Amino acid sequence: MTAYDIIIRPVITERSMAAVAEKKYVFEVAKTAGKIEIKKAVEEIFGVKVASVNTVTMRGKVKRMGAGRPGMTKTWKKAYVQLTADSKTIEFFEGMV
Repeated sequence: MTAYDIIIRPVITERSMAAVAEKKYVFEVAKTAGKIEIKKAVEEIFGVKVASVNTVTMRGKVKRMGAGRPGMTKTWKKAYVQLTADSKTIEFFEGMV
């Protein structure tokens, strides 16, 4: 599994953008990825130093699919990545704050 298989996409919300000032970034990651794998993947892709990683599994929600038929959205994993104080920032998020 490559670093690009582990980090699926950044999560862009008001709450995640407010945390960018404290060097905290939020990503959707592979469900099977562990904290150490996520740390190595972020360091490899963005060239930064990661202090800690927290993960949470977001359970799928029941949604209507068509005429009242129940369906489910997918279950996914979210990672909160805290960079070290001396690390550079991730440029991808700079223009969005």
